[in-house]
Amino acid sequence: MTTLTLPDLDLVRAVPTSVRADGADAAGMPTMVVRFSAFDRWYEIDSYWEGRFLERTVRGAFKKTIRENGANLKILYDHGFDFQIGNKVLGSVASLREDPDSPVAEVQLFDTSYNRDLLPGIEAGAYGSSFRFRVVKEEWNDEPGRSEHNPEGLPERTIKEVRLFEAGPVTFPANPDSTVGVRCMTDDYYQRLRAREPQRVDELRSRLHAHRTPDADPAAPPGTGRQGAALETDEPAARHSGGLTHAQRRAALYPYLLEGASS
Repeated sequence: MTTLTLPDLDLVRAVPTSVRADGADAAGMPTMVVRFSAFDRWYEIDSYWEGRFLERTVRGAFKKTIRENGANLKILYDHGFDFQIGNKVLGSVASLREDPDSPVAEVQLFDTSYNRDLLPGIEAGAYGSSFRFRVVKEEWNDEPGRSEHNPEGLPERTIKEVRLFEAGPVTFPANPDSTVGVRCMTDDYYQRLRAREPQRVDELRSRLHAHRTPDADPAAPPGTGRQGAALETDEPAARHSGGLTHAQRRAALYPYLLEGASS
């Protein structure tokens, strides 16, 4: 199957009120339960890095990555960008599974000062969850038509398999424009990542622009380092409703497919 986005692009999604605490160990530290991707619920992606479309994950999308790489899943707060906690791991994964409605990670929190700072909010259910992943298998419907869940008739992507890298609690997960509350945080992730790895982000951005036509290329969000523009790193990422459709991405990324069809 052909991947229709940059194959090495990490994507980030977040959902509200999906982190809670269960029980406690001998040190008084609870198990943190993180649910991070409700299955079969459509939500809108409107992203500079990804384009604009509807998306959903389905049950089974996490099975292979759990089986093959579940032991290496990192549990971080705010994707390791918090200025106090940084990339410190919150705990060890005691269980990682798919429930009927969502993947679930049960994490035994380490007895550390930074976890104790987070604990009141975790116990109060004040945090949402987020996860970082890459799409391995996907199915697109370029022209789904208008429907109750898709009133604009945007292209629809069903994610059937992912490679999961990292998950954990976040402070601001909700998307106020989404009825299901799912937020695409890919733009925000790369804006903040550029402060640490500017060369990597700029290379990805250059590849992205190389595959886009000028009239279809949306304005770069602050902090992405678009050529000819001043760099800004402390402003929030903007919405980018001018993102590519699935058909435009396919034509831009794989022009040889069109050439073969016309020959």
